[in-house]
Amino acid sequence: MSYDQGHNPRTGQPVGEPVPHTDGAGLDQICRAAAAAAPPLAAPAPPARAAVLRAGAAALRAEQDALVSLADEETALGTARLRSEVVRTCVQLEMFADAVLEGSIFEVVIDLPDPDAQPAPRPDLRRMLVPLGPVAVFSASNFPFAFSVAGGDTASALAAGCPVVVKAHPSHPGLSQLTGRVVAGALAKAGAPEGVFAVVYGTDAGRALVQHPAITAAGFTGSLQGGRALFDLANSRPDPIPFYGELGALNPIVVSQGALAQRADEIVSGFVGSYTLGSGQFCTKPGLLFLPSAHGLDGRLADAVAACSVGPLLNARIQEAFQRTTASFARVQGVRQVVPAAAAKPDSAGYGVAPALLAVPADQLVAHPELLEEAFGPASLLVEYASTEELLAALERVPGSLAAGLHVDPATEPELTATLLERLSARAGRVVFGGWPTGVAVTWAMHHGGPWPATTDPLHTSVGVTAVRRFQRPVVYQNVPEYALPPALQDANPLGIPRRVNGRVTSAPITS
Repeated sequence: MSYDQGHNPRTGQPVGEPVPHTDGAGLDQICRAAAAAAPPLAAPAPPARAAVLRAGAAALRAEQDALVSLADEETALGTARLRSEVVRTCVQLEMFADAVLEGSIFEVVIDLPDPDAQPAPRPDLRRMLVPLGPVAVFSASNFPFAFSVAGGDTASALAAGCPVVVKAHPSHPGLSQLTGRVVAGALAKAGAPEGVFAVVYGTDAGRALVQHPAITAAGFTGSLQGGRALFDLANSRPDPIPFYGELGALNPIVVSQGALAQRADEIVSGFVGSYTLGSGQFCTKPGLLFLPSAHGLDGRLADAVAACSVGPLLNARIQEAFQRTTASFARVQGVRQVVPAAAAKPDSAGYGVAPALLAVPADQLVAHPELLEEAFGPASLLVEYASTEELLAALERVPGSLAAGLHVDPATEPELTATLLERLSARAGRVVFGGWPTGVAVTWAMHHGGPWPATTDPLHTSVGVTAVRRFQRPVVYQNVPEYALPPALQDANPLGIPRRVNGRVTSAPITS
């Protein structure tokens, strides 16, 4: 029998008992149960759906100590970071509960009949978003709570009214199993229908999951290679389904001469802290830092890197890929090592690595596209430009990213600021001014997505309230009698939610 086995990244030793993979019959049973749970989950009024989400958050808080302890054994991310991530996970669930109650996520639009409308009489049209059905969620390795079993994809799918089948990440199978039990028990006690939530294990189960006829959409956070393979499977089905993949990004940061003259030390410390945060295993890590050619920062950057304490990587596969990628970068013509190889010593055993910092002239980056590969881990590349034209030419080669950053002096460089904001916004879903992209706020306004290959669909986000839109579809009810309409579309507006009636947003009932 195949199974997933957790390992302690600090030592490389096994953690806990092996977790068996889900076989084909078990997967089919889980997916069929999810399909049966879809109608009763979609039917209740918003307070009942919100209560399910809040129950999940409350259960995670109650079991925080046990969850964090096991998570630290399987990920070595540290208890302080992991406790913070549990809080974020609970906040996400509660934010979606609030959004369900507020009601605008249903996007209700009502156009009342008008016999005098031109060019023809208008019927009664009432539109709202409804849940797609069972959703597959693929856990990420680097956020074992916030992007895993009970993470943002799960929360947003449940908020949409969709049952969830999670494919656990093999790096933390024991934690996935425990989190799954905690969440499933809480949802059941809150009155959620049987089959509304389940966890499956194994690569084969993941492939079969995205192809199962009961699954109507999938959310994924992980590697470009793995995500693209699943994306292709989702689109090769007899009935293709939407596949929302977050696949990685370089997240370029541009520093101008004006900004460097004003605050070089602040930029050095901010950059090094950002690209080594979480051992460089953030999808928003700045993988490219564009600097003026005569920046003179090599010594300060090397000192800042040497002062960092970097923990181990999450698993042996990530460690091997990091070492292979950074070694290949160092062999490219024109690349130099800002941190000398002799000084590169891992801080720990197990899956430990040393931070890598390389530099290359901008024209060489253009000539060597192999440098535009994500190095997942504590590595980044300085791109040194001799002119604005050289900078813009290099930026044109940078693939789509989740985020980008800009450090300029607006007082003396207004035209450059405008040009770079335009170029960076064409390359990323979020542009950070004067700061660093690591750290993603969980809010209504957040967009965590971007052009390919950052995501498979740049229209949508995996963080923030609008993430729910991925798992909904619009339905228009035309001339349907009042008694047969869903509550959200009835004249009386019994849910009290905001609706756009004849072009105006209101929560008032329709009285005539």
